[in-house]
Amino acid sequence: MNGFDVVAQCLKAEGVTWMPCFPASPLIEAVAKIGIRPIVFRQERGGINAADGYSRQSGGKQFGVFASQAGPGVENSFGGIAQAWGDSVPILYLPGGSGTNKYDIAPNFSATKNYAGISKLAISIDSTAAITKQMRRAYHALRQGRPGPVVVEMHGDVMAQEVPGGAEGYTPSSAMKTAPSRSDVKDAVAALLKASTPVLWAGQGVLYADACNELREFAELTQIPVMTTMQAKSAFPDDHPLALGSVNRTAPKAVWKWLGDADTFAAIGSGLTITNYGIPIPDGKFMIHSTASAEDINKDYNIDIGLVGDAKLTLEMMIDEAKATIGENGRRGDTATANLIAGVKAEWLEEWKPLLTSDEVPVNPYRVVNEINKVVDHENSVITHDAGNPRDQMMPFYRATTPFGYIGWGKTTHLGYGIPLMMGAKMANPEKFCMNLMGDLAFGHTAMEIETAVRAGIPITSLIINNLTMGGYDKSMPTAMERYGAGNQSGDYAGVARALGAKAINVEEAAGVAPAIKEAQEANKNGEVVVIEVRTRQDTRFSAYPELLAP
Repeated sequence: MNGFDVVAQCLKAEGVTWMPCFPASPLIEAVAKIGIRPIVFRQERGGINAADGYSRQSGGKQFGVFASQAGPGVENSFGGIAQAWGDSVPILYLPGGSGTNKYDIAPNFSATKNYAGISKLAISIDSTAAITKQMRRAYHALRQGRPGPVVVEMHGDVMAQEVPGGAEGYTPSSAMKTAPSRSDVKDAVAALLKASTPVLWAGQGVLYADACNELREFAELTQIPVMTTMQAKSAFPDDHPLALGSVNRTAPKAVWKWLGDADTFAAIGSGLTITNYGIPIPDGKFMIHSTASAEDINKDYNIDIGLVGDAKLTLEMMIDEAKATIGENGRRGDTATANLIAGVKAEWLEEWKPLLTSDEVPVNPYRVVNEINKVVDHENSVITHDAGNPRDQMMPFYRATTPFGYIGWGKTTHLGYGIPLMMGAKMANPEKFCMNLMGDLAFGHTAMEIETAVRAGIPITSLIINNLTMGGYDKSMPTAMERYGAGNQSGDYAGVARALGAKAINVEEAAGVAPAIKEAQEANKNGEVVVIEVRTRQDTRFSAYPELLAP
């Protein structure tokens, strides 16, 4: 038994059942020998994105694992790990190392040095005696505090050595959950209850803590409306009377209104990171911040009350404090806030109705989103957007009604992320319909992973809105577009998918979108990978109301 066999045994002990990878790594053979399924992707980034999707859908109960070779494998993996770091996703990356005799000699690429800035922990195995210790350190880091990727570099000269005893004595670590002080919780709840226009901002820590029910109970008990971050979309039902929507840079009108009007603001399970793809919180609010990581507090905003701890434990304490103050039933009978939200939503949807129901040809992308909303079974589906216009068109209008029914992302915006992300989600939830909405440019980045999905038997659906151009770039680079067509593309993407072994569906008119999705659902049930290509027009009108943020 060598070092790679020992690492494989540790993975088995941690409950790992499959491993996305890209050769050549001896770990691939080692895991296969003990019943862990290796799936070879077409490139490193695709495998990492799939591990990412698996971790997200597992809610941190299981972690995606990716292995690559040394040298170019480590170099090519950087973008995928950076994406996971930006969105706080816990995945384990096991790259090969150059060897203990040369890893620090240029131009050899050191994973521990170069990945330190985009990982929670970057360590190496430089002796056989350290293998189980380093693996336990890695999984401990994955389970504690703010989620993020962990890197364990495996030096080939060490890993090839015989290891007596194997992984004997290795036992999985456990999550160590903390809770804030009761006095701070008491102060936070008192501030929320006395506020005239309070609002709750839910982050993906609510999902990872399995605290969606607690968030809903606290919101209903206090009748405080809820908005979610992009990453937390689905943590609170979009069809709930107190739901405002998700804080993408395009968002439902209610999000903009309450961000502007709120006098007291409570973030729960969020790092409150300012991002170009979100909406900044206006000044002048009483700020409460609940997070698992103390370093997030006062990072981007001045916080009045900080609550460091697990989102579920924190919300349970907040519920108890609220009941002690306003009674077991709280304010459940008061529908004034819900009625106000309903009015703003109705006004907003009426404003957007012409685009959501448009019959124009080429198809309007908002009509595509509306058709997805109408035809999918929200309770039994996992949906995601891709970067760019598909995100900005999808996030405000898609109704996520069940936890983990939508994967929101976007602090870093890697085109093509949606295909492998859905592959990982499907591995975590094989019974769910898993679909990504993407543009033609995004498809060009990771289209070959459709072949991986076909080969590996991972039946997902990718819906491409093809407008033959980079959406909105005619405004940012008008000369390059007009004179040289710099941002335009062409191609038969359904034809590409067909050549890769997938079922391909072309849609030219709005009325064909819903039947195509229904056909895809049936095909997925039968094990087929599906790509739907919808010929759309460019539409750069977005659900943005920055004027509502003004004091």
